[in-house]
Amino acid sequence: MNKQTAHHFLNGLLISVLVLCTVQFTWGQSEFDNLPKGKQTSLELYVTAKQAYEIWKQSPNEVKILDVRTPDEYITIGHAPMAWNIPAFIQTYNWDAEKQHFSIAPSTDFMKDIKEVFQPTDTLYVMCRSGGRSAWSVNQLAKAGFTNVYNITDGFEGDTVSDPESIYNGQRLKNGWKNSGIPWTYDVNPDIMKLPKQK
Repeated sequence: MNKQTAHHFLNGLLISVLVLCTVQFTWGQSEFDNLPKGKQTSLELYVTAKQAYEIWKQSPNEVKILDVRTPDEYITIGHAPMAWNIPAFIQTYNWDAEKQHFSIAPSTDFMKDIKEVFQPTDTLYVMCRSGGRSAWSVNQLAKAGFTNVYNITDGFEGDTVSDPESIYNGQRLKNGWKNSGIPWTYDVNPDIMKLPKQK
C-alpha cells in the first residue's frame, strides 16, 4: 500500500469511527434519557430488544443474549431462540396483596450459574419481562466484575399499553422482543438453560 492509498484508508477509517461514535452517542442520549429508575443500571448501558437483536445478528459469536426470567416464563411465554435462560429470581407461591401476584425471590444460584457460562469480558445483553429484573441483574453482574453488560430496557414482553379506550389497555403489547417483529420461539433447548436446583 503506497502513502496516498494508506492516507485515504486512514481518513476513511477515521470518518467511519466518528460517524459510529456520533450515532452511538445520539442513540444513547436521546432514546434512554427518560428511562424509569427501575430500569437504570450502574453501568448505564442500554439497548431496546430490536437493537439487541440487530447487533446480535451482526456479531452472534461476540454478543450473548441472557434471559433472566423464571424458567416458567421462558418456556410458556416464549423467548429469543439464542437466549440463555439463567433465572435471577425464583417464583414463590406467597401472595403479594399489594402487587396482586405471587412474589419472586432472588436466586441464590444466579451468580454461580452466570460464572459457569460467561466470562467478565463477555458482551451480554440482559432481558427479563420488561426491564426491571434485568436492570437488577446487570447491577449484580457489574458488582462481580462484568463491564460490558447492557440492559434490554423493554424486555421480552414489553411495557403495558396505557390507554383506557383501548381493548389492550394494561396488556404488555407496547414494545419488547415479542412485539418487535424479531424472531422468538416456544421451542426449548435445555442445553442453554440453568434450571433451579430441586430442594
